Amino acid sequence: MDGRLIYLMGPSGSGKDSLIEAAREPLRARHCEIMRRVITRSAESVGEDAIGVTPEEFERRQCAGEFSLAWQANGLAYGIPGEMDEWLRAGRDVLVNGSRANLRQAMESYPTLLPVLLTVKDEVLRERLLRRGRETLEQIDARLARNALFKDRRSSDAPVHLIDNSGDLTAAVHQLLELIRLNATPDQT
Repeated sequence: MDGRLIYLMGPSGSGKDSLIEAAREPLRARHCEIMRRVITRSAESVGEDAIGVTPEEFERRQCAGEFSLAWQANGLAYGIPGEMDEWLRAGRDVLVNGSRANLRQAMESYPTLLPVLLTVKDEVLRERLLRRGRETLEQIDARLARNALFKDRRSSDAPVHLIDNSGDLTAAVHQLLELIRLNATPDQT
């Protein structure tokens, strides 16, 4: 494939969707597509730019081979539509909202992918999760515990590029665009 997969990860509440939306136009100017994921949660969920499907519909699509990548996390199923591979074969970069738990599978399928981890301070993350109101306090505590476990394992996982999104979103957008520019292949510059 001639294009490159930009694999954005981070804990729920880190601001991945906000970052993607804020970077949308500059990414388009770089001929980078943004892939919407399919998720077994209502498409009306606040802040989630995804295609909402039932668990049965997700399973049907997965069995039909409609996903380039698929995974389960936090009781939900996520899939990246196969259109991503068409864009990559056409030489276009593609940014996806991925999963830390699925990074190894993604790297096996897309060895040139650019792994980007959006981080956020724990107290900021807790406040964001509380404010969006999608999870119970128990679910929020479980997400924070999962994030702490990931931090402990991170040194042994594949190297990733870190972007701190604890503060100004504009700074995170700048970091993302600069990271993509610095890691461009010679024919992408």
